[in-house]
Amino acid sequence: MLNDSARLDRAFQALSDPVRRGMLARLARGPASVSELAAPLPMSLPAVLQHLKALEASGLVASEKSGRVRTVRLEPKALSATETWLAQQRTAWEARVDRFEDYLATIQQEEDQ
Repeated sequence: MLNDSARLDRAFQALSDPVRRGMLARLARGPASVSELAAPLPMSLPAVLQHLKALEASGLVASEKSGRVRTVRLEPKALSATETWLAQQRTAWEARVDRFEDYLATIQQEEDQ
């Protein structure tokens, strides 16, 4: 469980940055080279590489080098783990809200009587 927690921590840390979320959105359409990912961004290539390093460390992306071109792709398993955690949290909070609404309805009925 602790290992899963550390993995989730790294994933959410990587997802906390809008530049990295934009890179992930681009990669959702398919693998891309580093230069393709960097082209629309208003930052230096070393800065882009730092963002990619964070994404790779989180396990959200993987890259491979062929000649002089480094291609980056999404790692769906890592995204699946974060999605599962979020779904569990949503279910728990929806149950709490439902119980609270029931409680408020009970109070309202008691006041009406």
